[in-house]
Amino acid sequence: NVSTDKEVRDASSDAELKLRSFRMESLMRKDVYSSVKAVLDNKDDFSSLDPEDRALVQKMEVQYRRNGLGLSDDKRKQLGEIKRRLIELGVEFSRNINEKDGVILFTRQELEGLPDSYFCDRATQVEHGVEKYIVTTKYPDIVPVMQMAKSGDTRRRLLAVEETRCPENIALLQEAIKLRLEAARLLGYQTHAEFVLEENMAKGPDHIMEFEDDLRKRLDPLATSEIKEIESLKRKDMEAAGEPYKGLFSWDYRYYANMVKERKHNVSEEEVKQYFPVDKVMRGVLDICQGVLGLRFVKVPNPSVWHSDVEMYEVWEASGDTFVGHFYLDLYPRSGKYNHACVNPIRTGYERDDGSREYPAAVMLANFPKPTSSAPALLTHDDVLTLLHEFGHIFHLLCTKTRWSYFGLDSVQMDFIEAPSQMLENWGWEPSVLRKFAIHHKTGEPIPEELVARLVASRNEGAGLFNLRQLFFGLFDMAIHNTQDANIDVRTLYRTLREQITRFANDNQDACGAATFGHMMGGYDAGYYGYLFAKVFSADMYESRFVRDGIDNSRTGLDYRNEILRPGGSRDAMISLKRFLGREPTSTAFLKSIGLTDTRST
Repeated sequence: NVSTDKEVRDASSDAELKLRSFRMESLMRKDVYSSVKAVLDNKDDFSSLDPEDRALVQKMEVQYRRNGLGLSDDKRKQLGEIKRRLIELGVEFSRNINEKDGVILFTRQELEGLPDSYFCDRATQVEHGVEKYIVTTKYPDIVPVMQMAKSGDTRRRLLAVEETRCPENIALLQEAIKLRLEAARLLGYQTHAEFVLEENMAKGPDHIMEFEDDLRKRLDPLATSEIKEIESLKRKDMEAAGEPYKGLFSWDYRYYANMVKERKHNVSEEEVKQYFPVDKVMRGVLDICQGVLGLRFVKVPNPSVWHSDVEMYEVWEASGDTFVGHFYLDLYPRSGKYNHACVNPIRTGYERDDGSREYPAAVMLANFPKPTSSAPALLTHDDVLTLLHEFGHIFHLLCTKTRWSYFGLDSVQMDFIEAPSQMLENWGWEPSVLRKFAIHHKTGEPIPEELVARLVASRNEGAGLFNLRQLFFGLFDMAIHNTQDANIDVRTLYRTLREQITRFANDNQDACGAATFGHMMGGYDAGYYGYLFAKVFSADMYESRFVRDGIDNSRTGLDYRNEILRPGGSRDAMISLKRFLGREPTSTAFLKSIGLTDTRST
């Protein structure tokens, strides 16, 4: 995911295949399963264990059984072959996304609407005697073009490059869908979604479909009014250009949503990002986390790392000399690197036999804009929210404190795991917080209060269409995994659902975003719904405790750390939520947070 040497990346992928295969084979050992089952079945001995030990035994027994230890030898062998192939498909799918960046050339005229800063230090290439700018599908390249390029044809061509850069991944995904269903059936489940959801907070596909269908009905009226605004703007553009209006297309969404935001709220991303130099934002975000979580961060000078861009930090308890762990930041794009933003565990914390601790370590990978010769690395407000989101994962991993490494971040229920990271995003909308670290990179002046007010007022602009887009990803995921017929045309299904749900047409492009939908082969299969599902919990936690008690209330922060972060996956997330909230969670705060006030269903 990070090496600059392709041979190292390839060797790492090969090693990952071996490690994951070994992990899978170790979870299919009858002798170990028999020992686990013996502990579980001995009621007296089992009841004498402490809660975390009991949870470990129960989880292990379920894990072995879900890996085929209840099957005949023949069926277990068949399941093992399926799982090995699924591992191969996942590694290949991810490698293709990382290695195959799309590239396209545009003239300055074709990129009209982009600010001068976009062209600073940008590489060029001469094509047919014309100098053109090189634009890739990395986030800092593609997002500004989709948001600001006036030419619809430019946006269309760039989106086509993005959605056609890994065509071979479609066949890999289709094979994975069939194999997942086959594996689920061997284990006695009707669908792969039924198998996955058994261990989540939502205990079955019916619950998820009800949640997503209800939310879609609520969002549709909001999206309809947003579509009318966007349609009006595009019609005027087409009329001014002397061209016929042919409808709204997928490459229009970001451009016109950004235009509505600028016109209604007078918020320009270019203006806003002048106040978000990455070093000031980083210091501000770390200050927030120090205060809320009771931690202290120390930057490690000259660390031994894999690239000169990478920074390393020690994490300590704010009071005393108790060490907590390490984290690394790898924030800028480069060739062959992981394409999006994520947090990977490097080491999970646990208690050693002698009572000392193995300390956790994590890395944040991101693709923020690099510094240029004329300006430091500047973040958009969306980038700031992404940074907060990923730090939510970092501190969930670091603040988990369990006896067993099994209960680290990877064991947290998939439809809750995004809640702590989503909750931390809220600090990026608080005026008092923004004023602490939003400093103009040239003048050193703090961000004007009226700009903060405009930015905050724009928070829910386009919330209907934005959340319908998230719903589309979740519904596509369920369509391919909550089915008893795996003979699915992924390309057609993806394009059809996208048009139906997001309201933007595809225009018959021979493209398919499913080929770069890394979540489907990266552990979120039958789990993408969790992004919206977890927002119910993150909004409730923030509104009910932090807004009520004060966003910098250290007592609330300590409660949050002890009840939500510390247990990791050692107990059901609903228990943690009830203890932190003092009641069952509700959807009231979530609906309010996305611009919906109808709270009939909680």
